[in-house]
Amino acid sequence: MTTPDCYACSKEAEFDALPPRECVVHDEHWRVAHAFNSALPGWLVLLPRRHVAAVHDLTDAEASALGMWQVTLSRALRSVTGCTKTYVVQFAEAEGFAHVHFHIVPRMADLQPEHRGPGVFELLRRPEQERVAAGCADRVAQSLRAHLHLQGRPNAQ
Repeated sequence: MTTPDCYACSKEAEFDALPPRECVVHDEHWRVAHAFNSALPGWLVLLPRRHVAAVHDLTDAEASALGMWQVTLSRALRSVTGCTKTYVVQFAEAEGFAHVHFHIVPRMADLQPEHRGPGVFELLRRPEQERVAAGCADRVAQSLRAHLHLQGRPNAQ
């Protein structure tokens, strides 16, 4: 079930036509997208494929797959971007974005101190000209998809 006024659900409704940045990989429960407003290449968003407003509302199957996705994506980001670690964050509080989603953020070695930890969210507030361009996000998505496919991850085509 999806909700029409939800950004994530609106993208799910267009699933078959999504560009690589909007559907890096997926399974029956989760879809991975590149964040559309980030100044950091590789900032991923892990979204349930149905409308879920709180983590406690995930099904057992969704919850079981969640942990594997978080680790799998973190490993892929390390391989593709060279990040030293990833941040995994979930709030789902912004207007129009109450759909549960997890930010999987590559923490690069040269990340400025003011952008470490919770400060990384400042990279979602950068002016449009500093944000990752759609073409770049698509290339990162395709690199991640290829890496995951080589690792035997289903739906990484």
